[in-house]
Amino acid sequence: MVGMDRLQAVAAIEERIGTRLLHRTTRHVRLTEAGQRYLEDCRRILAEIDEAEETAASLHREPRGQLAITASMLFGRLFVTPILLDFLDCHPEVTARTVFVDRVVNLMEEGVDIAVRIADLPDSGLTALLVGSVRQVLCASPDYLAAHGVPTKPNDLVEHRTIAFQGVTPAREWSFRGESGESGEIIVRPSPRLIVNTAEMAIAAALRGRGITRVLSYMIAPELAAGRLKIVLAEYERPPVPIHLVHQEGRRTSARVRAFLDFAANRLRADPSIN
Repeated sequence: MVGMDRLQAVAAIEERIGTRLLHRTTRHVRLTEAGQRYLEDCRRILAEIDEAEETAASLHREPRGQLAITASMLFGRLFVTPILLDFLDCHPEVTARTVFVDRVVNLMEEGVDIAVRIADLPDSGLTALLVGSVRQVLCASPDYLAAHGVPTKPNDLVEHRTIAFQGVTPAREWSFRGESGESGEIIVRPSPRLIVNTAEMAIAAALRGRGITRVLSYMIAPELAAGRLKIVLAEYERPPVPIHLVHQEGRRTSARVRAFLDFAANRLRADPSIN
């Protein structure tokens, strides 16, 4: 009886849409090509409804569980740490783990929920949320510039003392935007006296007058505001580098991840040092 009811229901659908969904014989009933496609579409729609209901329900749940976040060491200390501490104050059922390292972390392999990526992102299966941008800048102390002169074009750098930070650009090659009206880029290969692997050391050396270094603008915002460092060759800077919050959970994002993304995005977008 149940089987007959189902066949009658299918027959009613066939009549409504004007297409045969089943091949019927005295011994067998099987799907037509149109029937197979109809079945797959119905399953997809039902799955999307389930996802929509689950997402809507999770909006009202208090975030809970462990949240793992990765960022570069300096950005993590200056930006992510205060945001994360405030977030934890707002959500007492959430715990957190940070992975602040100057390398790209594989979210899936290392069990990380959210990454801060300061780069032009390649195509991937990850979801990215734009929250700001920073400049690649050349800077030096006023004392150094007074003693050695201010470079007026990129090629002047070969005559200057330079401090290379490997975390931003290759130590032996710096690229710049071409002059106004020109296309392409300018490549300079300075001979750095000092090559470092942390932004803090590059900045410390520049502050002590040891030469010109290249870092991201957010790294030296306090020093620029206080006049301890000055930017040079700003007119040759490459386009700003975007900052994204990246995660992998897609449409089934957990309540804690979604809550932190919203919280962090609002704070980062309001920060003038990265916007």
